[in-house]
Amino acid sequence: MSILSKPYFYDEKAAFEKLEEIIWPNGPVCPKCGHDQKIYSLKGVFSKPSKKSPEGVERHGLKKCSKCRKQFTVRVGTVFESSHIPLHKWFQAVYLMCSSKKGISAHQLHRTLEITYKSAWFMAHRIREAMASGDIGPMGGEGQSIQVDETYFGKKDVVTKRTKNGKPSLSSKMAVVTLISGGKSRTFKVDKANTATIREILAKNADPRSELHTDESRIYTKIGKDFKEHKTVQHYAGEYVRDGAHTNGAENYFSVFKRGMKGVYQHCSEKHLHRYLAEYDFRYNHRTALGVDDSSRTINALAGISGKRLTYGGSKEQEK
Repeated sequence: MSILSKPYFYDEKAAFEKLEEIIWPNGPVCPKCGHDQKIYSLKGVFSKPSKKSPEGVERHGLKKCSKCRKQFTVRVGTVFESSHIPLHKWFQAVYLMCSSKKGISAHQLHRTLEITYKSAWFMAHRIREAMASGDIGPMGGEGQSIQVDETYFGKKDVVTKRTKNGKPSLSSKMAVVTLISGGKSRTFKVDKANTATIREILAKNADPRSELHTDESRIYTKIGKDFKEHKTVQHYAGEYVRDGAHTNGAENYFSVFKRGMKGVYQHCSEKHLHRYLAEYDFRYNHRTALGVDDSSRTINALAGISGKRLTYGGSKEQEK
């Protein structure tokens, strides 16, 4: 039986019940004051009448806190807050983004879910915000390796240099750096993929007891001295594995990322690139090869919606 036959994909009440099960495994918690005792369920409450709904719409999942006396639903304090899109459609959108290896465009979401393109675009960015892991612990460790590689994609919002044939120069493209260790990725959008920038990323995200695996780029010559051992492969010489060292995991990640960005999304502004990277990191870190199916991947994404708020402006002040 397909996962899409589950009630929470088409029934609003079931969608609220499923989300409550994910966000509140130990029972409701008031997002206003943090109280978790004597939370009452309000049933039979309808929204104000409107032209589209003269009798109003039933408000599913409405709760009331006995301490602060505030009303709330499980949406409050999540990326779903203040959205007028039905919750079951949010579930459908999350599933579609989690089950599509290279992503799904906002235009496709708009057609499939029968919502406006503007809503679908913003919806996709909210879901990417939920997918962002926020991992801060070091990758690798004693007896483990870390692959590091960089690539260039598209062009920056402001192109300053071009080649003789008019195309953006390498310095005018968006730079991306990825770390792969233990089958998991952690990817960063950087202004410049140089020694100083990558060294700073590794200092914060990599255990120096690890083996560092890179290609022959001179960027990593000095960086390699910070690690227990530094092994390289000579891609220009057609070499892809040497003494157990390779960057094939990073190359595979970039292959899926670029195919998706060019074939599905087609355009990405520089200011939003970090959210697309969070999406590709999430799917890579919850892929089938690691024993995660589409259903589990969807639930894992929904588990990350709490404590993240993204408004349409998208500025840092608004992302609370």
